[in-house]
Amino acid sequence: MEITNLSPPSNLPKVLLLHPPPAFTHFETEFNRHFHFLKANTSSLPLPTFLAAANSAGVTAMLAGGHNLINAGEILDHLPQLRCITTTTAGLNYIDVAECRRRGIAIASAGDAYSDDCADCAVGLLIDVMRKVSAGDRFVRRGDWAVKGHYCLGHQFAR
Repeated sequence: MEITNLSPPSNLPKVLLLHPPPAFTHFETEFNRHFHFLKANTSSLPLPTFLAAANSAGVTAMLAGGHNLINAGEILDHLPQLRCITTTTAGLNYIDVAECRRRGIAIASAGDAYSDDCADCAVGLLIDVMRKVSAGDRFVRRGDWAVKGHYCLGHQFAR
């Protein structure tokens, strides 16, 4: 049975770590000065078993990344003192929001933080497809220009 970080250092707040965002590993030393993390992501145990074995009753916050279903039976029933779920995702479709609301658990997500980046990528992909940028690049790299001759340009947006 594999359990890590069972005894919290001093009186640091307990935080359940489901799937850490990339920034967590970069700043983990600093975070560990302020919080005691129960690292479910490093355990081979099923999550409910890990929560029962890891003395998770004192967990007040959770850092999630969208990989686990957060509902009453799997997680919330094991965390009676949970008050906040923070997620790095924009969507909340894996969190039982109604149940969290009923229990008084606040949820913080990335919201629309990625909206501009997503829109930029969509416009970039649209231009790529319309103007055949990637297809033209493949045409040249394969050497097709020497065999097939000219490459048909893509479509313009204007006109």
